[in-house]
Amino acid sequence: MRSLSGDLLLQRLGEQPDDKLHKRLYNAIRISILDGSLPPSSRLPASRDLAQELSLSRNTVLTVYEQLLAEGYVYSRQGSGTFVAETVPDSFLSTANYPVGDNGEQRRVELSKRGATLLHHASASPKQWGAFIPGVPDVNAFPHQVFSKIQARISRRPTPQRLTYSNQGGSPELQHALVDYLRVARSVRCSPEQILITEGIHQAIDLVTRMLCNPGDNAWIEEPGYWGIRNILRINDVNICPCEVDEAGMVPAEQAAGTPRLIFVTPSHQYPLGSVMSLARRQRLLALARNAGAWIVEDDYDSEFRFSGQPIPALQGLEADAPVIYIGTFSKTLYPALRLGYVVLPKPLMNEFKIAHAELYRGGHLLIQAALAQFIQEGHYTAHIRRMRLLYAKRRTFLTTLIEQHLGKQALSEFNSNAGLHLILNLPNHADDVAIAAAASTRGVLVRALSRYYMLPNARRGLLMGFACVPEEQMAAAFSVLLECIYSQES
Repeated sequence: MRSLSGDLLLQRLGEQPDDKLHKRLYNAIRISILDGSLPPSSRLPASRDLAQELSLSRNTVLTVYEQLLAEGYVYSRQGSGTFVAETVPDSFLSTANYPVGDNGEQRRVELSKRGATLLHHASASPKQWGAFIPGVPDVNAFPHQVFSKIQARISRRPTPQRLTYSNQGGSPELQHALVDYLRVARSVRCSPEQILITEGIHQAIDLVTRMLCNPGDNAWIEEPGYWGIRNILRINDVNICPCEVDEAGMVPAEQAAGTPRLIFVTPSHQYPLGSVMSLARRQRLLALARNAGAWIVEDDYDSEFRFSGQPIPALQGLEADAPVIYIGTFSKTLYPALRLGYVVLPKPLMNEFKIAHAELYRGGHLLIQAALAQFIQEGHYTAHIRRMRLLYAKRRTFLTTLIEQHLGKQALSEFNSNAGLHLILNLPNHADDVAIAAAASTRGVLVRALSRYYMLPNARRGLLMGFACVPEEQMAAAFSVLLECIYSQES
C-alpha cells in the first residue's frame, strides 16, 4: 500500500528534467520540503518502502537520504526513521522556491508592491507561547471542560441556521449577550443590531479601512502603536500619520499632518506604553472627529484586566451617537485561537458593514458563537475574568519585583497604569533592543523590542514583557536569561 509521501514523490519524480534517477529523487524531495508539501518534523518513508513504491533500488534512495542529511534538509533518529528538519539550510532561507517552467528554468513570481511592502514590515512572531511573550493569556487556565460541555450540548441537535453562512453579522444569541455585558462592564451604548462578530481585531480593522477609506486617505495612529494596524493600512493604500503618545494618550496631530478619515486609539490602556487617555483628551478627540467628519476606531483589546482602581469606561459611551467604532476581542480574555472579535458599529454604518462583511469574509462559526453566548449568559465568562484578574495581578507583581531588584525602579515604564497583560522594561537609549530580543529568542525567552513599534526616528528602547502565561516559578530563571542577554549586549 502506497503512502501519501510516496504518492507525492512519485508525482514530483516525473516533473524533474534530470536523467539521473538519484538526482531526480533528490530534487523531488528537496522541492517538496521547501514548498511545505513535506512539512517540518514529518517522517519520510523508510528507504526500503520508498524504493518499492517508486520502483527504484534501495541504494538510490539511501544515497539521496544521505545527501539530504548532509545538507541539513532531514535528520535521522535511531530506531525511528528519517524526518524533515525544522528549518532548511540557511542558504535557502532567503531564496524563494519559484515554479519550474517547461524549459526547466525557474519562473520568478512577482508580488504586488503592497504585498512586498507587507512582507517587508511583517512582525508576527513565529513563536506564541512561553516567557515572556506579550499579549498571550494563560490558555491552560481557561475552563475548557465547562465550555466543551456547552458546545457538546449545542452541537447535539444543531439547527440549519447555525450550519449555514451568516449574513446578519453573527449569532443573534452572542449579539444579545454582548449588549448586556458591554453595557455593564464597559459602559458601551448599543443594541444587538449594532454588533458585528468578526474573526478577531485584524479582520475588523481591515473591514473598517476598506469601507471607509479611499486610497490616499489619511489615518492617524498612535506613536508608538500596534504594528498590525499599520500593516492593514499599508495593504489598503492608506496614508499613515503617527501621532505622539504622552501620559494622557494620543496627542492630536497638527493640521499639517492631514485631515484624518480614521483615528485609531487604545484609550483605556495604550498599546504598547500603557498610558490612559484623560477625559479632556477624549473630549478633544471626539470634537475633532465630529468637525473633520472622521471616525474614531477604539481598540479595547485588554481593558478587562485592571488590577487597581475602577474600570475605565469606553470612549464609545462618553457621548450619545459618538463617532466611534468600538472593537473588542476574546483573544485576551479566553484564548487567541478562538479567533472571535466584535465591532460595535454606529447606527449609520451597521447595515452596509454587515453586507460587506458577508461579501468579503462569509461569516460562520455560528455553533461556537452560540456556545460562547451561553458561556457569557450563564456567568462563566465574568467568573473566568475575575479569576484571571487575580492570577495576572500576582504574576505582574512578581515580575515587577524582579525588575526592581535587578535593574531598579527606573527600568519600569513611567506609564504604569497597573493593567493589561504586559509591561515595558526600559533600556538605555544606546541599547539595541532588537538585538537583545533576538538573542533572548535563541535561548527560549520571548520578548519584543519596543523600538519596533515606532515609525518615526528617535524611538525609545525597551522590551515588551508579557507575564500572563508565565507561572511565577518559571519567571526567575527566564528573567536571568534575559538579564544575561542585556548585559552581553552592553559589554
